[in-house]
Amino acid sequence: MGESLLKKEFKSKDVNRARNLITKDFSGKTVDGIGYSKAQVAYKEGDIWEENGRSWTIQDGIRQNITKLDAAKKALQTPLACPKCKGSMKHHLAQKMYKIHKMCFECVIDYEAELRKAGLYESYEKSMMQGSMKAFARDVEQWVLETVMSTNTFVTEQGDVEDWNSNNKEFETRLNTNLQQYLKHLKAHIEE
Repeated sequence: MGESLLKKEFKSKDVNRARNLITKDFSGKTVDGIGYSKAQVAYKEGDIWEENGRSWTIQDGIRQNITKLDAAKKALQTPLACPKCKGSMKHHLAQKMYKIHKMCFECVIDYEAELRKAGLYESYEKSMMQGSMKAFARDVEQWVLETVMSTNTFVTEQGDVEDWNSNNKEFETRLNTNLQQYLKHLKAHIEE
């Protein structure tokens, strides 16, 4: 009886199954199929490839789609640990400070204390305020140009629709002049 077991012929299916178990490839095939088979390419961590008009990569063992917004997503993500002190970033103030300074709240406190000791805090504070005011001025200018300039009709409080196409050029000129004066006044206060 033992002799018949030794004379058993192993088929390719048996060999493939044993090979898959040894290599821990539990999704591997044991039978070679007949007909069309798609070529399988094994990608590893960090590879980038194009498939069906989309770009793909593998990060942390997970296949991910590469989009145009990846850089924006990465910029908005708060890390789990502060890059400077390796402390936790769970506190809401740590997350706010990371968006501005790229470090946690405690590191910002230490940094500003060092600036105070060196006598540089006033200029640092002024530059931070000026940066915020310049960003605000850009936002106002963009809002006016996009919202008000593109609108040709307005609804009054009584519900009447007024067409401003006839006076549009005069309105745009007056609005643009007022906007430039406002921005000039704001920038003068920023520079002080």
